[in-house]
Amino acid sequence: MRYSTQVKPISYLKAHAAEVLVQLAECREPLVITQNGEAKAVLQDVATFEETQETLALLKLLALGNQEVTAGKVRPATEVISRLRSKRASAE
Repeated sequence: MRYSTQVKPISYLKAHAAEVLVQLAECREPLVITQNGEAKAVLQDVATFEETQETLALLKLLALGNQEVTAGKVRPATEVISRLRSKRASAE
């Protein structure tokens, strides 16, 4: 996807807002909005935005996990499973 094909001035957005929203939903490509010839904002459909946010959240979790592994904050799986089983047994 090339962002250069999806660039519109803010005046276009003001005059064609409804059409822009339909196009965003159908094409699922972001639209760069310019003001005075400079890129000022990026519009995208809600579904794509939500997918992006979920992806970022997963990447953050992976990064945190990698930091914990690097810092040595790990335990063997057998130890964790054993601890969980004993907690469950004491709760019953």
